[in-house]
Amino acid sequence: MADAPPLPDPITRPERFVERLEAINEDDLHALCEATDAAILEGGGFGWVNPPGRRALEAYYRGVLLVPERELFVARLNGTVVGSAHLVRPPRNNEAQAFAAQLMHSFVAPYARGHGLARLLTVGVEDRARELGYHVLNLDVRETQEVAIRLYESLGYVRWGEHPEYAQVRGKVIRGFYYAKRLRPRRSQTADAS
Repeated sequence: MADAPPLPDPITRPERFVERLEAINEDDLHALCEATDAAILEGGGFGWVNPPGRRALEAYYRGVLLVPERELFVARLNGTVVGSAHLVRPPRNNEAQAFAAQLMHSFVAPYARGHGLARLLTVGVEDRARELGYHVLNLDVRETQEVAIRLYESLGYVRWGEHPEYAQVRGKVIRGFYYAKRLRPRRSQTADAS
């Protein structure tokens, strides 16, 4: 009797990774716009309450890549873009705050959640900020983004302030929370320096 072929692994882990984009192809732009629309409809629209339309989103993301102080990071699940975040550096004329960068517009599409991509995305932005020499990473978030708030707090972000009228969504005023994290060198970086 011939040996049966091995059975496939019953637990197939999806491929997930984060990368910084310097250019975007049409397939990735399409996937990023689709993910953005889904996140906006789910209530995580980083400023948008309703999807602005495909042409507006395409122009927005192409524009982000042109701004020298912004870096666009994307999260991929099995090769498809399903989320993004921006690392925003302070303008050159802001010497007093040149040590701090900002994490903005971070999201993962609802259909891609549960794979740890939001954590990977945040850590990827943090690592890039460290690499660029920033000591602090700031962010702000709507009070309704409870999962994001738990994630940021689990990663060591400290809430330092609150805005009582941060956003208005469908006629309801929503508070906003402000967070900061001191970026310490990773253990491997400190070991390499000794």
